[in-house]
Amino acid sequence: MRSGVARLLCVAPHSLYLLDYIDSPPLRQNVQHALNRGENYHQLRRAIAYANFGKLRFRSEEEQQIWNECSRLLANCIIYFNATILPELLAHKEASGDTAGAEALKQISPVAWQHVNFHGRYGFTKRPQPIDLTDIVRHLAQRPIVLEEQDS
Repeated sequence: MRSGVARLLCVAPHSLYLLDYIDSPPLRQNVQHALNRGENYHQLRRAIAYANFGKLRFRSEEEQQIWNECSRLLANCIIYFNATILPELLAHKEASGDTAGAEALKQISPVAWQHVNFHGRYGFTKRPQPIDLTDIVRHLAQRPIVLEEQDS
């Protein structure tokens, strides 16, 4: 008898959640939005992995783990860069009175990577120049914001 009651107590919250999910369009939209964010991150990781034309070049499990961690680091760097630029660009659009651009910009995820060239050749032997975010934002503000159509 006790196991039946315990089972009901475990199942009840799941059942209530499912009923809320069925009955609440905003909850379904929020869940779909969260799922899309996760999928966008995985698409970014796949894009990074395909940067070597889909060829994985490692011979041991340790090299595979290093590649996986490097891929994660690159994805996090892209997200960090975008998360740094987007608020600055939004403030610039709002300050210049471009409300349509500001609203469109609010729809852009920091997981976006279409502006990243994964197929280039990068050299890290030169002394790096400091990144001028103000200059980057100024150049980006001159370009139109184009949103891709998403299935809802």
